[in-house]
Amino acid sequence: ETDTASSKSLNSEGCFLEDALKAQKREAREGRGRHFPVQACSLGVQAALPSWRPLVGPFFRIGQMSNVELDDELLDPEMDPPHPFPKEIPHNEKLLSLKYESLDYDNSENQLFLEEERRINHTAFRTVEMKRWVICAMIGILTGLVACFIDIVVENVAGLKYKVVKDNIDKFTERGGLSFSLLLWATLNSAFVLVGSAIVAFVEPVAAGSGIPQIKCFLNGVKIPHVVRLKTLVIKVSGVILSVVGGLAVGKEGPMIHSGSVIAAGISQGRSTSLKRDFKIFEYFRRDTEKRDFVSAGAAAGVSAAFGAPVGGVLFSLEEGASFWNQFLTWRIFFASMISTFTLNFVLSIYHGNIWDLSSPGLINFGRFDTETMVYTIHEIPIFIAMGVVGGILGAVFNALNYWLTMFRIRYIHRPCLQVIEAMLVAAVTATVAFVLIYSSRDCQPLQGSSVSYPLQLFCADGEYNSMAAAFFNTPEKSVVSLFHDPPGSYNPMTLGLFTLVYFFLACWTYGLTVSAGVFIPSLLIGAAWGRLFGISLSYLTGAAIWADPGKYALMGAAAQLGGIVRMTLSLTVIMMEATSNVTYGFPIMLVLMTAKIVGDIFIEVRLVGRDWGWEGLYDMHIQLQSVPFLHWEAPVTSHSLTAREVMSTPVTCLRRREKVGVIVDILSNTASNHNGFPVVEFAGDTQVPRAPGAVDRPSHTCAWPRAWCVDWKLCTHIDSEEALPPLQDASLPRVFKLFRALGLRHLVVVDNCNQVVGLVTTKDLARYRLGKGGLEELFLAQT
Repeated sequence: ETDTASSKSLNSEGCFLEDALKAQKREAREGRGRHFPVQACSLGVQAALPSWRPLVGPFFRIGQMSNVELDDELLDPEMDPPHPFPKEIPHNEKLLSLKYESLDYDNSENQLFLEEERRINHTAFRTVEMKRWVICAMIGILTGLVACFIDIVVENVAGLKYKVVKDNIDKFTERGGLSFSLLLWATLNSAFVLVGSAIVAFVEPVAAGSGIPQIKCFLNGVKIPHVVRLKTLVIKVSGVILSVVGGLAVGKEGPMIHSGSVIAAGISQGRSTSLKRDFKIFEYFRRDTEKRDFVSAGAAAGVSAAFGAPVGGVLFSLEEGASFWNQFLTWRIFFASMISTFTLNFVLSIYHGNIWDLSSPGLINFGRFDTETMVYTIHEIPIFIAMGVVGGILGAVFNALNYWLTMFRIRYIHRPCLQVIEAMLVAAVTATVAFVLIYSSRDCQPLQGSSVSYPLQLFCADGEYNSMAAAFFNTPEKSVVSLFHDPPGSYNPMTLGLFTLVYFFLACWTYGLTVSAGVFIPSLLIGAAWGRLFGISLSYLTGAAIWADPGKYALMGAAAQLGGIVRMTLSLTVIMMEATSNVTYGFPIMLVLMTAKIVGDIFIEVRLVGRDWGWEGLYDMHIQLQSVPFLHWEAPVTSHSLTAREVMSTPVTCLRRREKVGVIVDILSNTASNHNGFPVVEFAGDTQVPRAPGAVDRPSHTCAWPRAWCVDWKLCTHIDSEEALPPLQDASLPRVFKLFRALGLRHLVVVDNCNQVVGLVTTKDLARYRLGKGGLEELFLAQT
């Protein structure tokens, strides 16, 4: 490969450059224009490492990037370049996708940026700070209102569905022909899920799932297309309502994190790409660094609205979401979280008819655990730890099954129509299995004194209801609360055992469908079911001792199951503690979550499949399955043997300090120049001077063209060039990783001992290395 910067320019004299550009755009619109590649890696010519060679085959291409038309859309930094639909390839967990761009979390301190900052006086900076607080308040208010909307619509529509099905079952129980009731239930579920899955699969696929993995990637510096668009929010809210109403084993709490993040991104930028409207407000915050901070606040506000846990929301954003943090963010994020939960509480209180009763702080409220029977004793601590072990094992099994299921979906169910059919199938199977369990169950409980919303009598005597139906004939949130607080004797052990087994596999099958849904509530419901069963068994063994209350063990089982699946510790402890309104439960919940995480990490790695993702939770697993170049907090512990020389991309196309516009256009148009950024160097003749003044990214070229028609047809020196802090080529990988990660860089220039540019380090160059079973492993890069 030759350095394209020295290639012959198409319009080096600039004589007809402006006309040529117009003609090129016109040809591009007609399908005849030249194209230039945009590397999915954030910057740098793709290095031809030997390890990539064996992967070149008929199924995928290594180092070949998607083509993007040189059109007016490139002038808008918010617009995502269109990517052609890639060829389907057999999924390989050793791959790292080239289709993901990086975000600029390091401000480009060029001349224009510094001039703008110098014009802002102290009073203006105080105004900017006040705007930050206003934006955080707006994030909290709107997130709370969205949560209210979801909760009210789900409550009414799901209630109407359950009432219709219940009346139908009651009617056909007397006449005979319950198969019609099964058909009605399965049809209603499939219809709701059909609409919810179709709008996700065909309109906005990024709205699928809970959105937590995508937000984690965004906060890590990876640009996930459309992840914080207004259209995504609309599809996410509509999809989660239809999924929950459709009876799937899902929850509406997880998607609130994604919804809050979208709200934060939209408000902070003061414009909407989906609506193509610019409101001309908050223009100072239109940079990736500011947007990232507000998205962190939106994620925390989403957790706060979901669980009524503002402190837990802040800690969730810190532990599971944000990859960059500072102490100034903490107070603003907590403020947004408090506003969110208060807004939800206030509006729901008005909706329920008692404006002064602020008793609905979140979408799910576990109820109070401060009664005499709910108080734990010191001798129960070992029992709680044992429950943590069970939760860790079950969580590891859940993740392993979901891993193989997701691999199957990636390989075979990749077309939207197939994804919709699968979602409808799961909805129909869920209704069928629930109906069969209810029909075959003879667990009848007295109706008097129960809090069942839709009691189904079926074959029970008058004044009794079917206990199995109480678990399925409700939204998952209400079922969780019932398992926590229903009095002892409300559930037969056989009922709980069958429900746990069936719901475990249904939830595992459901997570990963092309629907908007979360895994928080299904995990809590599974854990609450086997935890209550554990408490009932303990009560039998101890002779119905007063301390062996099944509701208390249902809470610990829920924490153990959720911790075993998502492997969260600090934030989940505080969320559960705030949701129970009992700080004394903090210690046992912490022990349960720590035990579940440790056991899950060890069990999945050693006993199940021995995969390299054994130490990760469900969200990290799905990030890896999507081949996203995600940077963890630190480099692999055994990577000191690698240096920047072995990691960097090379050769590098460099630009002179004063460069002809024709040369730049030629470089950007050349398919061999897979760059998104270029080091700016000084030359003495054809020899590079031992000094690298800075670097310039591809969008800066586009923005510079309108002001670059100089008399001598050279690009003006005020082009966006940022001062670099280049490491030496012999620096170790951990040092390069720490510098890259701490500064939030998109690319890092590498120099030799003479201070001449020899390579570039990008996100993918660092993410390629990870710790596997056999030591340090290198992933392959491919256009997937």
